[in-house]
Amino acid sequence: MATQLKPTIECSKEEWQARLDLAACYRIFDHLGWSESIYNHISLKVPGEEDTFLINPFGLLYDEVTASNLVKIDVEGNNVGPSQYMVNKAGFTQHAYFHKHLGERADAICHVHTTATMAVCSHKDGLMPTNFYACNFQNQIGYHDFEGVTVRSEEGERLVENLGDHTILMLRNHGPVVMDKTIQGMFVKMWALQRACEIQVATVGMGKPNVVPQEVVDVHQRDISVMQSQGGAGVFDFEAWKRRIDRIDTTWRS
Repeated sequence: MATQLKPTIECSKEEWQARLDLAACYRIFDHLGWSESIYNHISLKVPGEEDTFLINPFGLLYDEVTASNLVKIDVEGNNVGPSQYMVNKAGFTQHAYFHKHLGERADAICHVHTTATMAVCSHKDGLMPTNFYACNFQNQIGYHDFEGVTVRSEEGERLVENLGDHTILMLRNHGPVVMDKTIQGMFVKMWALQRACEIQVATVGMGKPNVVPQEVVDVHQRDISVMQSQGGAGVFDFEAWKRRIDRIDTTWRS
């Protein structure tokens, strides 16, 4: 199905495309079982603007999110768009700090509470190199100790410090934060992380896992980086899932 280019609200074509992509992402997450009632967040920087991003309206399920009802918010949490919905403070406090301080590395961010990722975040060893997908992420993840619900701005500095140069931050006893410069890249990274965690949970449940040696992990990461470039940094994956949700329900485009 062709992308709907004409905005149904007053905004630039670039912002409307971002709204379409983000609304699609919410529907894809919901379809894959990654939603958490009305909670958790996916946010996306508004193209061509400084310090503004789009996020889900608080109170709506993911399958109720549309391009036009997404909330446009600045890094201080102020609603600067046409939506009359409020946002969850735990959403914009964390996401706003990343958007404000990390530049394009954090143009697209998700935070989830899937069972598998929360289980791994709650395991003392975190994500272990015990399966194909997990090997993708070795030495590429930061860890942040649990401090309670993320509503205090002073935690932001510690979040960024513990993230380091990475684009995934595992909030211990909580859940992951996954980011990328594009929503497509963020999505495919989240998909692989979810698979890694699902397989680890299943493997650990059977007993002692077989850990992949670091020298093999290094070769795997070298080769997988070449293969990933063929997938358009997640573009092919994301467009495929957009086609899937279009076959189910196209209201996200409104």
